[in-house]
Amino acid sequence: MRLFIAVCLDDKMKKALVDTMHDLKAQGTTGSFVPVRNLHMTLAFIGETKEAEAVKRIMQEIPVEKARLSFSEFGYFGDVAYIGVKGNQKLKKYVSVLRNTLKESGIPCDMDKFTPHVTLVRKAKGRRVSAAVPKEEMTISRVSLMKSQVKDGKTEYTEIFSVG
Repeated sequence: MRLFIAVCLDDKMKKALVDTMHDLKAQGTTGSFVPVRNLHMTLAFIGETKEAEAVKRIMQEIPVEKARLSFSEFGYFGDVAYIGVKGNQKLKKYVSVLRNTLKESGIPCDMDKFTPHVTLVRKAKGRRVSAAVPKEEMTISRVSLMKSQVKDGKTEYTEIFSVG
């Protein structure tokens, strides 16, 4: 099973990001736009594992402190267009503890520097454009264990567990 731990965005945040994606399309950006139902912020990417129950136990052990989530900038990582998330020390500390606990428990996960963002377009093509940064914000009060699978040629994310 392919897993990751994420913050699921509320409907207001998703709508604001859809408006940004429409703006990108209007400016000629093409690529694989993330479906609305899949918009999220990844905290820890685990990948293929059979350790879902162990991941759930670890998630239950680490308290989720409420934190504000708001957007900071629009940008690109290579051919990925994204909206950055404002720095939040509570969130960064949570991610550090979460990833280190997973690793110490023998569950491999991405240990790259945490750069909070929401992916909007993969394999973005066309000239590099700018997009307005949505002003919406939300309170993070829970995190979710997500399963990623391909159905009928489309990637689908399903929440299988949450804490908070």
